[in-house]
Amino acid sequence: MLKSIFLQNFRSYKKQEFSFEETTLILGPNTSGKTNLIEAIYLLSTGKSFRTEKDIQMLKFNEEVGRVKGAAQRALPGGDLDNIELEVIITNGRVGDGRSQYKKFLVNGVSKRRVDFAGNLLSVLFSPQDLDIIIDSPSLRRNFLDEVLEQVDRSYRLALLTYSKSLRQRNALLEVARETGLRNPKQFEYWDNLVIVNGQIITKKREEFIDSANSAAKEIFDFLITYDKSVISKERLLQYENEEIASGVTLVGPHRDDFSVSMFNSSKTVHDVKFFGSRGQQRLAILQLKVLELLFIEKTLGERPILILDDIFSELDEEHINLIFDQIGKQQTILSTTHKEFIPKKMLKLMKVISFIK
Repeated sequence: MLKSIFLQNFRSYKKQEFSFEETTLILGPNTSGKTNLIEAIYLLSTGKSFRTEKDIQMLKFNEEVGRVKGAAQRALPGGDLDNIELEVIITNGRVGDGRSQYKKFLVNGVSKRRVDFAGNLLSVLFSPQDLDIIIDSPSLRRNFLDEVLEQVDRSYRLALLTYSKSLRQRNALLEVARETGLRNPKQFEYWDNLVIVNGQIITKKREEFIDSANSAAKEIFDFLITYDKSVISKERLLQYENEEIASGVTLVGPHRDDFSVSMFNSSKTVHDVKFFGSRGQQRLAILQLKVLELLFIEKTLGERPILILDDIFSELDEEHINLIFDQIGKQQTILSTTHKEFIPKKMLKLMKVISFIK
């Protein structure tokens, strides 16, 4: 459970502190800072933003250093409570004639790598862009798999980090080979081995999650996930060697993965929700995916993650909103909205409200 958060030079915030309870509503018009606060909570949970890949964009304009600091509490197996302090420092400082950008992660004041920082404050985020997971590009579906598995599995975080770095190096070599027409096998040997070993770890763990999701009970919307995995091995890299040189990029591996979600009709045959489902069915499938994410984290780690709902009520009809409200109360929930009218009055009375309405 997140108890409080302190923001300094983060996005629109100069210096501000917020406290949270079992259910907290963040209320305010667009551009009031609601999503900036949600982003800060997500940053404490995962060590990264869900809105940008450039850390500098999280800094308040013209500032060199920003920080997000949170106090959290988690239950120990014996029933005692463990207090934990999490902090992310974002710096854009001058070093010599250049600029240095970095993030620093601290747990109880001790510096950590992101692979050891993530997972200390478990969360599941549901934002408007998640409504397009099924119908949009494969990258959104890969991001969903990463979002689930990075929180529960340190070895997955390490494999994904190593794979991404190795893939960039290998692609740089392929670009040189494309320009020169020459491919030096010895230069590729080291990076080939790294992408194969770590790529296979990623594939295996993604497959395990999808198998778990398929076997889980689905109360909101019944579906079957089909994993379209891009297997990486020495044989497959050799198979696509000429095509890779021609294109200058690695053509196989988990960075090419995808999955599809299929619904059942009355005769129990399956149809891809992306192509044959209504908009309502697609959104039900997304809601079910998010609930499965919650349950998978709880099953794997024995802890219920924080549920973060970022301004999604204006995107959903009454039926979908009620399905989300069914999840409130099962864990700490932090939600944001532009209008409190979206929240039932009897539920609103039980919430702590952080209001940005002037």
